[in-house]
Amino acid sequence: MLTCFIRYHIDPCKRAQFEQYARNWGEAIPRNGADLVGYFAPHEGSATLAYGVYHVESLAAYEAYRLRLQDDPLGRENYEFAMREKFLLREDRTFLTLVSSPHGGLIKPIRSHDGEVK
Repeated sequence: MLTCFIRYHIDPCKRAQFEQYARNWGEAIPRNGADLVGYFAPHEGSATLAYGVYHVESLAAYEAYRLRLQDDPLGRENYEFAMREKFLLREDRTFLTLVSSPHGGLIKPIRSHDGEVK
């Protein structure tokens, strides 16, 4: 399993356009064969960094997914939307492999000041 991390540099004045772009990928990506973790917009700190994260089985599966995405009407529309609105200033994509697994048992629950588990 590979995880694709996409780091976007966005125009901070066009955050609403990025959020629409992310919602569109939220429909198109899973429909075309990748396991979408999510899209993340700036909240605190940098106003220009955003991320998209999804899983694919392999680079071959990624290539097949990309071909399906190109044929998807919403995928094409979303790409054209980004080109037209110019809210993406830079996009970097990298594929990483999880090496800390299994690690679920190592994570301790977070407790609030009153002892409630969150």
